[in-house]
Amino acid sequence: MSELLMAGKKVLVVGIANDKSIAYGVAKKLHEQGAELAITYLNEKAERFVRPLAEELEASIIMPLDVTQEQQMIDLFKAIEESWGTLDGLVHSLAFCPLEDLHAPISECSRDGFLQAMDVSCFSFIHMASFAKDLMKDGGSMINFSYLGSALATGDYNIMGCAKAALEAATRYLARDLGPRHIRVNSISPGTIATRAAGGIKDFDAMLEYNQKKAVDHQLPTIEEVGGAALYYLSDLSKGTSGSIHYVDHGVCIVG
Repeated sequence: MSELLMAGKKVLVVGIANDKSIAYGVAKKLHEQGAELAITYLNEKAERFVRPLAEELEASIIMPLDVTQEQQMIDLFKAIEESWGTLDGLVHSLAFCPLEDLHAPISECSRDGFLQAMDVSCFSFIHMASFAKDLMKDGGSMINFSYLGSALATGDYNIMGCAKAALEAATRYLARDLGPRHIRVNSISPGTIATRAAGGIKDFDAMLEYNQKKAVDHQLPTIEEVGGAALYYLSDLSKGTSGSIHYVDHGVCIVG
């Protein structure tokens, strides 16, 4: 009998951009614990960075997914159904906002920027859940990634704070919706990590420095630490936990 926590489990990981991505830290931890992975990449430009990582992790499904393209979503879940038949876990690690709207004061955010931020950062998780739930025939686990800016007006997070607050609310409502199917839905809220996506935030280096000072141990989180939290939520260790927001920020969330 295998002692690996994810032995026999099949997990879809969406959101790897490179080896600094939170989603990569998660996928690596899942692979180490025996999970079989499906990994997506955004487009052809991204594929040259993501495919080598997916192959390193022995992913059995590697496909494009732009969540704004409905046919790609349909094709991905059809391939999962044909290859695996079932799905045990979903990892959603996506967020987007046009830079001009992200950097603008929230009172000057455009309607289009707001809608794009909500679509990619929040609705895409809800939409993915609608496909994944029918493949989780014996229950399963879905996770996404938030940030403290959902609860506090922090740094220059601006409109993304609204998008992440919506994502956290969606997590709770999906947990209630899918609970009777024995599907758990949780959100992990990492502290500041120097990912490619975070680089678009205005004055991000200052945010890193500020959060390191605020952390109770003066350390910043790593993608490996976030991967450990994800492993808990995607494994059977978390069978009694759903609808939660779990902080991996070295205590920044508790410091006033």
